[in-house]
Amino acid sequence: MVLPFESLSISFQDVQYYIETPVAMKERGYTQKKLQLLCDVTGAFRPGILTALMGVSGAGKTTLLDVLSGRKTVGVVEGEIRIGGYPKVQRTFARISGYCEQSDIHSPQITVEESVVFSAWLRLQSDIDLKTKYEFVKEVLETIELDGIKDALVGTPGVTGLSTEQRKRLTIAVELVANPSIIFMDEPTTGLDARSAAIVMRAVKNVTNTGRTIVCTIHQPSIDIFEAFDELVLLKAGGRMIYCGPLGQHSCKVIEYFEGISGVPKIRDNFNPATWMLEVTSTSSEAELGIDFAQIYKNSALHEENKELVTKLSLPPSGSKDLHFPTTHSQNGWGQFKACLWKQHWSYWRSPSYNLMRSLHMLFSSFLFGFLFWGQGKQI
Repeated sequence: MVLPFESLSISFQDVQYYIETPVAMKERGYTQKKLQLLCDVTGAFRPGILTALMGVSGAGKTTLLDVLSGRKTVGVVEGEIRIGGYPKVQRTFARISGYCEQSDIHSPQITVEESVVFSAWLRLQSDIDLKTKYEFVKEVLETIELDGIKDALVGTPGVTGLSTEQRKRLTIAVELVANPSIIFMDEPTTGLDARSAAIVMRAVKNVTNTGRTIVCTIHQPSIDIFEAFDELVLLKAGGRMIYCGPLGQHSCKVIEYFEGISGVPKIRDNFNPATWMLEVTSTSSEAELGIDFAQIYKNSALHEENKELVTKLSLPPSGSKDLHFPTTHSQNGWGQFKACLWKQHWSYWRSPSYNLMRSLHMLFSSFLFGFLFWGQGKQI
């Protein structure tokens, strides 16, 4: 690519996450002071491998994503998280990571290319010249397949401008232009039809092929979407891990693992393996079979292989050095001010009706308050 980046793995061992017990749960008789949302989660995400983070609703998918990315501002996190073999330091990690939220929030009066350029100005290193930044923006738009609509206004969701699928790809492009080594994505296919989801996943695969580490939470995907992933991390209710490993061709590795557990029904022909997997590992299925999938995984050979992989990735490669940046932000205050002023200028310039209403409101308010308080100062 135009700008080089360092391929980094992220490994985590015995991660626990606690929050204060909500008042509603205390009223129902829950006596513990802290509520545990993640329990003994161990695994690793590697460069060039697209990983799916799955589980039933409330299993802790987004919670794990937020803990690993450092977005949790409340609660207590325990365990070890390493980036490229070195202990994670949030200040430096934020500079080499990206996070695509489930909601796509963009300025409606800015074009697709301008949205990506704005992100590049703020997040790329200040020593990179302007020409290189524009070349990188062009390359990102081509990678995410947005170059054909780069001059289109983003618009208002569901009213004007880009479709939901195009907004999702723009969200990915805005993060990718920061040239991160690791990208977290929270349910990138939510709310999309099969065709739109396939287009978004094709863009995600293009990003993965650049050698970056990509992790996506996903909820009940189709067969095609599910098999686009290389590895799977599966959580059960309570934030406990029940599978961490490769999918295999046509999900053969996952199917082989769960079918090898006594009592688990075989998958039917032409049945979605993602749906089958969530069904057989549900709480009701566990109660019916009388087994604990988390405990079975802990005693499995797959768990031992993952522990060895985590141990290996926890050691820095020879000749490598820990991440360090001389400043907290990529741009100084003046650079940030100019970028924000440029964006706001175009936002207001392309909103004449908004500017007119503001002017009329200001004029009306001036006359109203002038009339109400006319001569009041002389009566004091």
